[in-house]
Amino acid sequence: MAQHPYQDPTTSTSVRVADLLSRMTLEEKAGQLTQYFYFGSFGEAPADLDIESLPPEHQLYVRQPQMVREAVAQGSTGSVLFVRDATTANLLQRSAIEKTRLGIPLIFGFDVVHGHRTIFPVPIAQAASWDPDAVEASQRTAAREARASGIHWTFAPMVDIARDARWGRIIEGAGEDPYLGAALAAAQVRGFQGSFGPESILAGPKHFAAYGAARGGRDYDDVEVSDSELRNVYLPPFAAAIEAGAVNIMSAYMELNGVPASGNRWLLRDVLRDELGFTGFVVSDANAVRSLTTQHFAKDAADAATRAITAGLDMEMCTIDPAFASLPQAVRDGLVDESILDEAVARILVVKFDLGLFENPYADEDDEHIVLAASEHRDQARVMAEKSAVLLKNDGLLPLDLDSLNSIAVIGQLADSKRETLGPWVFAHDTEETVTVVEGIRSRVADSAAVRFAAGAGIPSRVFPSMFDGQDADVVNTPEDYDDDNAIEEAVALAAQSDVAVVVVGQQQSQIGENASTSTLSLPGRQLEQLQRIAETGTPVVLLVMSGRPLDLRWADEHIASILEIWYPGTRGGDAAAALLFGDASPAGRLPFTWPRHVGQVPMISSYLRTFQPENQEKRYWDEESSALYPFGHGLNYATITYGAVQLDSDTIEVGGTVSVKVDVTNTSSKPQDEVAQLYIHQRHGRAARPVRELKGFHRVRLEAHETRAVTFTLGPDQLRYWSAADREWVQDPTTIELGVGPSSATTLDTTLTVTPARNR
Repeated sequence: MAQHPYQDPTTSTSVRVADLLSRMTLEEKAGQLTQYFYFGSFGEAPADLDIESLPPEHQLYVRQPQMVREAVAQGSTGSVLFVRDATTANLLQRSAIEKTRLGIPLIFGFDVVHGHRTIFPVPIAQAASWDPDAVEASQRTAAREARASGIHWTFAPMVDIARDARWGRIIEGAGEDPYLGAALAAAQVRGFQGSFGPESILAGPKHFAAYGAARGGRDYDDVEVSDSELRNVYLPPFAAAIEAGAVNIMSAYMELNGVPASGNRWLLRDVLRDELGFTGFVVSDANAVRSLTTQHFAKDAADAATRAITAGLDMEMCTIDPAFASLPQAVRDGLVDESILDEAVARILVVKFDLGLFENPYADEDDEHIVLAASEHRDQARVMAEKSAVLLKNDGLLPLDLDSLNSIAVIGQLADSKRETLGPWVFAHDTEETVTVVEGIRSRVADSAAVRFAAGAGIPSRVFPSMFDGQDADVVNTPEDYDDDNAIEEAVALAAQSDVAVVVVGQQQSQIGENASTSTLSLPGRQLEQLQRIAETGTPVVLLVMSGRPLDLRWADEHIASILEIWYPGTRGGDAAAALLFGDASPAGRLPFTWPRHVGQVPMISSYLRTFQPENQEKRYWDEESSALYPFGHGLNYATITYGAVQLDSDTIEVGGTVSVKVDVTNTSSKPQDEVAQLYIHQRHGRAARPVRELKGFHRVRLEAHETRAVTFTLGPDQLRYWSAADREWVQDPTTIELGVGPSSATTLDTTLTVTPARNR
């Protein structure tokens, strides 16, 4: 029988929260606002290790797990990050419940970014599917696996709009476009959270806000964006995530217009809560509260804690020694009103009650193994990888005709690396069950043709090591004494002796992601030279690109028959690649970013302003075409798809009105095919200049052989309004709208819609 109201599951959440808050000390409240990393998930140090002999920073990692366990038992933390299995989660949870005065359960967080045990394609790849339903289903499976391991909360989706390909974290988001980004942000929140059931986890959209605009594409650098760009470009995905039910938001590391995001009251209260209507809790990025001192915003850790909590930050994520531990004294000293702590703690307790953690705090350790072993999850990952691949170029070589092939050369280190196939931001995977490209091809071909592999050119390691180095034993590490000359010769010779060469190029997974920005988009090492040598043999070449950002493919686009972007395709990526190569699946992925010709063009987007001398747009540089190598939304099919004329149910609407846009899409070939129909508009005039192309609708549709399907879009106030810097509000203009529907942002806008002033009603 419940002793107190907060322990009674029949009582409302609001009553339980109020009752529990009334019983908590200041120290217990500060504990609920603190989240620790738990490095014990990476394995405990040997008992005989001489800790004192280690460098100071290594001593911290060794001692940290015990320090966290002590904090849990003392009630000094409300959340733990990086526990990745049910057994460890239960041990820590039991301590929190049985050893603390109030028995408040922990909430366990983990980076479930594109899968837990089953690894789906990286987020930018899933965005390339242009299929919100499939993305939602992928994250629902990821949530199911994570919850089985005792995880309650993920720090995903990353909904930052990324327009600079140099930025490593472009791989974690949905690319350059706010409309596509908003649709996929909402889908992922729905997938992770569902109805807050026993197989759901909290979504944690990040990083609030505009982190993707980091100066120079350099991770962690500051951001300067205009008021209109912030609201028209960077905030819509957050607004969509919040509308979809997100109850957590992660603040960003960097300064936004000179003020660190984690201590920015205007950003966290005026914008996030008042404008966007967010009612959940805000967690900092790792050690971002203490970083306020590094950023010369706060004078010390105590000042940083005061600034962060009063700005609207609810929970501090930290490695050790939390700044929020100073909050009780800050309250006693009158620097922070206790009501601010109560407000933050209440938000966190609401989530713990709503997740049912007070009644069901422990994970089922037997069920964990069953869920993580589910074969249907791996099949789902394969289908998602097939949906995500983008056919950049095809001169008829694909799909390969297996009946005409006796020998296939598969070339490239990435083609046979299980770890690289998964991509970054995975920690609880089983590499052994990963299918590489060469394994997938061999399995698909069986005895029909000889499949031979050559690693070929080495991929040089980063000049500056990755923060994740050492966590995986099976990454591609090209030794310094690797004989590149001999390896390239072997690869070229193998290609010359084969009927077709499947060449896999790209970057190592450690060369993309957090702390993995780059100054160049060139293929690392001598991969391009090797590709050129292989092409000279005369053997037909299919190029598979394994990357999370656009790379310099100018030469390949000119000389290679077929180019397929497969991203980092995940656990069953090799099977998906083989299915696409041999036509078992037809590519229908579309680029979620503009693919530049050269790094000197970035940032490069499809929705640029018309500006002065628009007829000179393609000649902005004197030494290089200004156009994209591949436009936003680009992707080819194996089938032939045609579009009919755009039909409007009215060619005139009032401000605030809605118009239906319809177009017939036809598959003229004899094979089924997915197609992504995309609606673009341009507003000719108004209170501000608008981009030459704005995505305002898309549908991924399945077309059977010779099928025609009418695809319908709705164009109304939600699509036509924008933030006017002059008016400092959302506006819609009487104007003329040009629009078109087609397969990419290169679609011609050949239909006109007139928007008239609204009549008084």
